[in-house]
Amino acid sequence: MNGNTRIGGKKSAAAAAVDYIILTLALALTLFPLVYTFLGSFKSNMEIMTDPGAVFPKLPTLGNYRAILNAEGFNVLRLLWNSSYYTLANVFITVTISAMAGYVFARGEFPGKKAVFACFTALLFVKTGGLDIYPKMAILSSLHINQGLGALIFMQLFGIPIVNIYLVRGFVKALPRELDEAAEIDGCGFTGIFFRVIMPLLKPILATIAILAFQASWNDYLMPTIFTAAAPEQQTLIVGLMSLQRSDGAATSWNLMLAGSVVALLPVLAAYAVGNRFFISGLSAGAVKG
Repeated sequence: MNGNTRIGGKKSAAAAAVDYIILTLALALTLFPLVYTFLGSFKSNMEIMTDPGAVFPKLPTLGNYRAILNAEGFNVLRLLWNSSYYTLANVFITVTISAMAGYVFARGEFPGKKAVFACFTALLFVKTGGLDIYPKMAILSSLHINQGLGALIFMQLFGIPIVNIYLVRGFVKALPRELDEAAEIDGCGFTGIFFRVIMPLLKPILATIAILAFQASWNDYLMPTIFTAAAPEQQTLIVGLMSLQRSDGAATSWNLMLAGSVVALLPVLAAYAVGNRFFISGLSAGAVKG
């Protein structure tokens, strides 16, 4: 008995050790690009070009950050403001639509609900790529809406974040119906139940959706590039960063690119740090029921 227990214990410890080794390697592989980017931002361009495999800088310098702060045509503060404005607006719209639509599909009763939700779910398997860019621009032109970040935010109002709606729907369906019944006894209607009872309980899943929407909007490159081509003063940080690479004076200035990448990464890392405690719980809770 004791010998078998010890053998079993040794096997468990060995399996746990293998798990930790695999997780450590996965963590190292995940963090290495971030560490390389951060340390590379303190290198000179010559050092990066001559020894790109080196991780640690030989002569660390803050000159790269001073250079991007003073770079002509690369106003960091303006770019940060544009990215923040665009991202926060998209996050608010996405969270609002996801919360309301998920609640309606979970608790609402109306003709064709299952058919409508099935149609929305089918959108998961449809990827238009860049095929919808021209129709969007044509619609905005017919509405006399100028291209820019405002136009992109306006189009977001008519988006269908089906994955987020699915998560909220699953979260709401996992809540007991007795909460709704108690609120109805107190005089709440369908809308009142949502704002007074359900909405406060959605914090974990809404925080998860907010983080995902923040990351997607902050790193969005294609649409902001197209829609701000005629209005460079509305460019986001990611667009400005890529234009810095394409500019004649900084076409090979990888040191500036790395420094700019670090600046662009900080808000996303901060968002994950703030909402991390809700992130995993929100994803798992939203996937409990379909």
